[in-house]
Amino acid sequence: MLQVSGKHWQKSMHKGRSSQMELLDGEAVAVVYFRAGYAPTDYPSESEWKARLLIEESSAVKCPSISYHLTGTKKVQQELAKPKVLERFLENKDDIAKLRECFAGLWSLDDSDAVEDAIRQPGAYVMKPQREGGGNNIYGDDVKETLLRLQKDGSEEEAAYILMQRIFPTVFPTILVRDGIAYKEHAISELGIFSAYLRNKETVISNEQCGYLMRTKVSSSNEGGVAAGFAVLDSLYLT
Repeated sequence: MLQVSGKHWQKSMHKGRSSQMELLDGEAVAVVYFRAGYAPTDYPSESEWKARLLIEESSAVKCPSISYHLTGTKKVQQELAKPKVLERFLENKDDIAKLRECFAGLWSLDDSDAVEDAIRQPGAYVMKPQREGGGNNIYGDDVKETLLRLQKDGSEEEAAYILMQRIFPTVFPTILVRDGIAYKEHAISELGIFSAYLRNKETVISNEQCGYLMRTKVSSSNEGGVAAGFAVLDSLYLT
């Protein structure tokens, strides 16, 4: 297995290729696991894009492949929320209805009605770029200022964002432990579901749910990434 991370990213993927198989020091690469490649800063030159293309064209198992990588972007989530899109992937009407009940409002910035409403009441929205890991979203009055700036500039930068209805979870008292010190806080939590997906071209080998991640943060914090230091790992306690 080859892990793509940091400076290893560009250097490792130009060793050679034979019959669509990546070679590293003469050994075939069976699995490529991406620990980098999720942020624009991971592609500072054309060399990194060529390396990514080389990986995608190889027979190695990619974790993730470029299609699965793009599936996790906010833009794809926004497209899935459009009417009649889920019907392309699911047949059961009850399942479709249950999924839609979980959706927050999602809009592209070419929706003038949504943009105007977000300018009027920015606290009801979040602007999200195509990024992961926390620390990149735009909240509150910054939503209004950013939208007005994008309208004035008329640049293509607005395509990098979507608008999402802001969710206000239930606030509860809790005890957090950081650096060995326990202290009381008001907190909110977010549940994420892990899934595993493996396919060979058009044949799906595995597609299943395989666990969860509960993140808890202080209610005063906008961001919620664990790796970014905004949230902590938690467990479910059902009553």
